[in-house]
Amino acid sequence: MANLASIVAKDLKLPPRGVDAVVSLLDGGATVPFIARYRKEATGGLDEVQIRAIAERRTYLAQLGERRSAILASIEEQGALTPELRRQIEAATSKTELEDLYAPFKPKRRTRATMALERGLGPLAEQMWRQAKGPDPRHAAKAFVDAKREVEDVEAALAGARDICAERIADEPVGRRHVREIVARHGQFRVTKVGKAKKERTKYDDHAGRVEPYGRMATHRYLALCRGEAEKVLRVGLGLDDDQRLHRWLTQRVVRGGTPWARHLDEAAGDALKRLMMPRAVSELRAELADRAHHDAVAVFATNLRDLLLAAPFGERPIVAIDPGQRTGCKCVALDRTGALVAHDTIYLVQGDRKLAEAETTLRRLVDRVKAEAVAVGNGTHGRETQAFVRDALGPEAIVVSVNEAGASIYSASDVAREELGHVDVVVRGAVSIGRRLQDPLAELVKIDPASIGVGQYQHDVPAKLLASKLDEVVEDAVNGVGVSLNTASPSLLARVAGLGSKQSQAIVSHREVHGRFRRRKQLLDVPGVGPKAFEQAAGFLRIPDGDHPLDASAVHPERYTLVERMARDVGVSVSELVKRPQLVSNIDRSRYEEEAGAFTLADILAELEKPGRDPRDAFRPPAFRDDVRTLEDLRPGMVLEGVVTNVTNFGAFVDVGVKQDGLVHISQLADRFVQHPSDVVSVGATLSVRVLEVDLDRGRISLSAK
Repeated sequence: MANLASIVAKDLKLPPRGVDAVVSLLDGGATVPFIARYRKEATGGLDEVQIRAIAERRTYLAQLGERRSAILASIEEQGALTPELRRQIEAATSKTELEDLYAPFKPKRRTRATMALERGLGPLAEQMWRQAKGPDPRHAAKAFVDAKREVEDVEAALAGARDICAERIADEPVGRRHVREIVARHGQFRVTKVGKAKKERTKYDDHAGRVEPYGRMATHRYLALCRGEAEKVLRVGLGLDDDQRLHRWLTQRVVRGGTPWARHLDEAAGDALKRLMMPRAVSELRAELADRAHHDAVAVFATNLRDLLLAAPFGERPIVAIDPGQRTGCKCVALDRTGALVAHDTIYLVQGDRKLAEAETTLRRLVDRVKAEAVAVGNGTHGRETQAFVRDALGPEAIVVSVNEAGASIYSASDVAREELGHVDVVVRGAVSIGRRLQDPLAELVKIDPASIGVGQYQHDVPAKLLASKLDEVVEDAVNGVGVSLNTASPSLLARVAGLGSKQSQAIVSHREVHGRFRRRKQLLDVPGVGPKAFEQAAGFLRIPDGDHPLDASAVHPERYTLVERMARDVGVSVSELVKRPQLVSNIDRSRYEEEAGAFTLADILAELEKPGRDPRDAFRPPAFRDDVRTLEDLRPGMVLEGVVTNVTNFGAFVDVGVKQDGLVHISQLADRFVQHPSDVVSVGATLSVRVLEVDLDRGRISLSAK
């Protein structure tokens, strides 16, 4: 394991001691959030991203080791494992390199070469490969003509021998690698429309006719091309304009001039290149590009999800929430400061003036019922019109917020929703979810499968396992970064706390219901299924405001309470007084505790004492949409508007400016300087000042600039 850790450290360019500590802690059952927050002294301050990279690289190397062992065993069983080949296999640092070395020995399905071997043409192929001096190839081939073996004549015998040599050329590791490198360096994608799509207008028309080098293909564009290919609209080809140089390179490796076999080996090399090596190189390179594209898409989704989860909460304030609808009406709910459903009703906005007047009366009644301080409106169909109605009904001072409702319908039909809101209809549950997302986005969104939250880019085109794994990491980091109230959190939220799972979170809630609120963190140990290890991992991320111990409301871990109590005594106050008067932290002599706690841990403790239990999320600020801009037709080039970023992709950011359609700020229009990636300058949920560049009414597109 130590050797594995040193390899990981070298690969990731991280301190070996820190990597070794991370590996040991992970093996001991520690979670990533716990290691990143409370074991900085051991790791040298490695963060969550670095720790997860260590875990991923360690897993990859372990799998590589297993594959290496299997390959060595297979080749040894065939009696073909030479000392040199063993050395090469043991030195291989990637799965691709391993598979290249294994290719000549890998059991194959029936191919032209294996069928030629079955017909007894192996010795003839060996003569061809060795370019044996002696009889003319045709003369040598006569001895292998055998109608019973389906070798009808000399030409059939020579063709079979060439097939065997072609496969041998194609399986040679150096040749495989060289062809792949040449295609990667000089290959070009050519995109054309196919079938009926040639005569139709499609969303992929901008891609038709595209010619682009492999090395310059943007990953998000490649995923779009793959989708067009899957929908049988596009044909995406990858190849070389001229493969003659490759052919000559292969020929020079295997052909010795002046022998009668040269022509046949040259032909075998050409066949190997066109039939075997090029298709395989193209397949491998496309798979490599797809894998990179999938990871890029997942990274975009993860960044957006993190921003959405950590969006500024409206807080524990009463609100009204609306799930917009035309034919079936808008479902309205009034929620108290804790998110509990107080009342609900349905209003109709498109059934005449009488219904519209009734809707206004109903809305005002619900607002008055809970003294709502804001109205949350889902951003789905009819959302913009509903927002306009609310602003007209309640006046310009009303806070009306558009809320991303992606996944609300999935929540509504879930077991979690039935447990929380089983007494009301599914559509009412959706409106409640929209409202709670405004009050506390993190607490509500953890109840939904992260993949159902629509803030990604081609997330439906990436492997589900890869997406789920990454998004779970994002949710885990977000929940533990903010902290969770032990006495109010839902089972869904508690299950995301480091060290806890679904069974433990349910047990905590059941214990709460029977015994009442927790007064101390250490009471967690009274919950069945929460042992010392789970307590160690989870305690620092759980908060008890107004509990018996003042530090239980902070991120200070219980294992450090004794240290903080000594600090308080040394400055002449109680711990409670120290927490209430953060200015006293400046009186603490750091040098007295650094040797015991370590520099990293001490810095974290003092920072927490300066702002105990503070929510790290930004303060809520409602967007300021212009009241005279409600539809696409209201927009004019040159207008300057305030908007909210709803999605960030590799090519730009989508911004809600208060009309039905989000506008696009292309990456080239995001700043006056060069922008490597849109997420470097904008994030989901951020407020952005933009200028209208162009409005395409026919296609419903808005081009914006943040310059």
